[in-house]
Amino acid sequence: MKLTEKPAAHSHSCMVYGAAKTGKTLLAGKLAEHYKLIYIDMENGYESLLQLPPEWQERIELISLPDSSSYPIAIETCLKAVKGAVTICEEHGKVGCMICQRHEAPTVSLNLPALGPETVVVFDSMTQLSASAIAHITKGQPDDYKLTFTDYGNLGRLLDIFLSHLQSASYNVVVISHEQAIEQEDKRISITPVGGTRNFSKNIAKFFGSVVYCTRKNRKHMFYSSTDFASNILTGTRSNVAIENMEEPSLLPIFNPEIAAALAVKEPATSTHPANKPKPTGGAAAHDILARLKKS
Repeated sequence: MKLTEKPAAHSHSCMVYGAAKTGKTLLAGKLAEHYKLIYIDMENGYESLLQLPPEWQERIELISLPDSSSYPIAIETCLKAVKGAVTICEEHGKVGCMICQRHEAPTVSLNLPALGPETVVVFDSMTQLSASAIAHITKGQPDDYKLTFTDYGNLGRLLDIFLSHLQSASYNVVVISHEQAIEQEDKRISITPVGGTRNFSKNIAKFFGSVVYCTRKNRKHMFYSSTDFASNILTGTRSNVAIENMEEPSLLPIFNPEIAAALAVKEPATSTHPANKPKPTGGAAAHDILARLKKS
């Protein structure tokens, strides 16, 4: 097949990452304006979604996974969910929970592979999923147990299975994560999403069509998606959308080409409505962010 004959992809995957309390959850939740959302919450952080209009909240199916180091259910349930149809109990977040089946407790049925591009599945967060995978691998070990080379290999294998299913999904995907500073081979410090080991995190962007960075500046949430935002902060999108230049930052143009095309049409500047100027990005912003990370 020639490239000109290849149809455009109908689904999209996006990584949204940044420090805590930088608007990641709400940014993803606002996709409910146009999409049905399945929100898989592993951090009990859904309360931010209550800021959304009631009609948007009606389009969000919330699945809570009560993950912890002593009960690492997130990695088990998520791996099963991305592979096929599952029934998850609301109390334990477990697939095929025998306890809840006996008591006829509330459950939710999910078949992710059968979903289409009208749905966005949000996983919140990759940070917690990585911790869950580690707890699952080291189950039964003492609290002061140190991970071995084999453990790290198993961690990478589990996350690779999960992310590769998302990479080829027929539905839209958003994965939320936190930030970390990683030293590159040339000794430069780069900011990347948290996802498993530091080496695994360096290449995690390959699983996503877009990577959006979230931060705070002057008491405002700021979001960046352009590939050339900063050389040492991982961002970029195959749809060529720079949400930092939007008056109201949104992930919608990344997932919907029609919205992106509409935003690309610039209105002529007038005395009352001057042309929008791109928000400052690049080296200065990156310097401030790295300085904050060094203090934390």
